[in-house]
Amino acid sequence: MFSSTIIPTVGRDSLARAVDSVLSSHGSDFDFEIIVVNDSGNALPPAAWQPTERVRVIQTNCRERSVARNTGAAAARGRYLHFLDDDDWMLPGALGHFWALAQSTQAGWLYGSTRLVNRQGEAIIELHHGLNGNCFTQVMAGEWIPLQSSLIRADLFFELGGFDPRLAGPEDIDLCRRAALVTDFASMDTLVACVGMGAEGGTTDFASHPRASRRARERILDMPRVFPRLRASAHSSYWRGRVVRVYLTSLLWNVKERRAFTAASRGVFALASIVLALPSLFAPNFWRALLKPYDSPTFLRGFREANRPVERRKVM
Repeated sequence: MFSSTIIPTVGRDSLARAVDSVLSSHGSDFDFEIIVVNDSGNALPPAAWQPTERVRVIQTNCRERSVARNTGAAAARGRYLHFLDDDDWMLPGALGHFWALAQSTQAGWLYGSTRLVNRQGEAIIELHHGLNGNCFTQVMAGEWIPLQSSLIRADLFFELGGFDPRLAGPEDIDLCRRAALVTDFASMDTLVACVGMGAEGGTTDFASHPRASRRARERILDMPRVFPRLRASAHSSYWRGRVVRVYLTSLLWNVKERRAFTAASRGVFALASIVLALPSLFAPNFWRALLKPYDSPTFLRGFREANRPVERRKVM
């Protein structure tokens, strides 16, 4: 089986749209399945998609979405796993495009372009990242590749340990960062999913999101092989500046948290990053990357731009 789409749900009315969008995005050359994980604590109301043989429903009973996703993944049979929220949807033919991409790459993470929409379904911004191969620096610096537009190889997902149940909000970003540490990414420019933005009707805790994301990133920086992976993905003066910033911001955070040994370690890696980037010190892009926050679409930025005309954004 090519893919398993796992849809955790809290019983929102939009679930039917999410399921139907996957059912209509198939191709004739591969097999796929949908696993709906009911985490609402209540029985799902009858729906037209429920008797469909490609769809299974399992129960997790209010265990939170990381546990629900991990449970769905454990029951999945696909070579690739796809995670879709119950208020988002796939675009026609999306799985077919993923199948074609998978034939040409060994990358562990496949993804397409994303259309962010407000809660009324109106387009806000399109994300066309164009990141391929080793993009560890880019995702550690703040680039967000939505789960809904991604397929992750199942064996890699389990090697990584799945979603961290300690996180509620940045668990998708954390998984992407941990994946980028050990595998290459492969992209296509085709729009494959629509992702809803904004607090209205959402389940993300925006207040705790930044701190939880920071703690998760710190745990990744403590892992083996981080520094060489960052160096190898810093392919321009701009990204070399971002590597330095990753370590310097971590140093400051650890000083604030009174983690003296870790802060000192981050300082050593920051200095090593500067020494190895010496030719880039004369490039304006290096200093722009070092001194300015990363200009990447996030949940909050998408919420702020909810009333702006749609734009097309590529990563640098």
